Amino acid sequence: MQQASPAAVAPRVVSLNPFTLEDVLQDAMIVGRELGLEQQAANAVAALQQRVAAAKAFVAQQPPLQHNVVAFLEWFEPMFPGGHWTPQLIHMAGGTHPLNPPRGEGQGAGPSLAVWNKDLVALDPDWIIICPCGLDMAETIRELPPLTSSGFWPELKAVREGRVVLVDGNQMFNRPGPRLVDGLEFLIGLLHNRHDMIPRTFPWRFLQRDELRDAESAWLEAHPGWKTRVQKGPPQATDGAAVAAAANVSCCSGGVCVPVSQEGATNGVHTADDRSSSSSATDVCMGAAAAAPAGPQQG
Repeated sequence: MQQASPAAVAPRVVSLNPFTLEDVLQDAMIVGRELGLEQQAANAVAALQQRVAAAKAFVAQQPPLQHNVVAFLEWFEPMFPGGHWTPQLIHMAGGTHPLNPPRGEGQGAGPSLAVWNKDLVALDPDWIIICPCGLDMAETIRELPPLTSSGFWPELKAVREGRVVLVDGNQMFNRPGPRLVDGLEFLIGLLHNRHDMIPRTFPWRFLQRDELRDAESAWLEAHPGWKTRVQKGPPQATDGAAVAAAANVSCCSGGVCVPVSQEGATNGVHTADDRSSSSSATDVCMGAAAAAPAGPQQG
């Protein structure tokens, strides 16, 4: 069998950097064109746009939400609220996302940046959606005790009133693809208490108040003073190479790595594109550099 010459198989690099849902759908058209599947891509995008239009029409007919303030957490030690297209989707669903709001009407937000725990306490959101970058549901639950055993956690309104939700972010929100339309429909069904509108196979559930009691006890035993600790603040990481070297980890090409867990955690790396994350990881590796403070990036 004759092998193809290197020139015949040279890769073509297509750079995509979406910030909004519309950008993601436009990128689908670009990918379809590059693959010679432009008509198939156009058909798929048209079907997605119809679903988006139907979702927006539903929201437009609803009264203002009584509980509309959302904290969408992509990571929680330190805390990173959702960025890029996620705040846009929340606003399209009738909610607000004050920790990282859209840049304007119909626009996405900036990248996810670390915030102080006290910012979440001051916001006291109606909803907390826990959707860590790169983790599935089981991994998400394993990583929760540092958050749920914090002294401020049980005082939050969303926790007291049972509006804390877990989502498989690795599947549904963290990546720029067609499933973001499922994410929009999920947010509408959740915020408007219309669970029948949530796609049947969408991976989500409510966090029960005491389901992590044993894990929280183990965490507090290993970390005395955790409930009353004073947070020193989010990491100020401007030099990805320096942070990676300090953490003794390898970073993705062109990315920024920042420590996210406390001492005693196992050594591992979570990436936005790798499902093989270890429990209690010490680092998050992002696929693109961002302005300080750095944090997990969608896409």
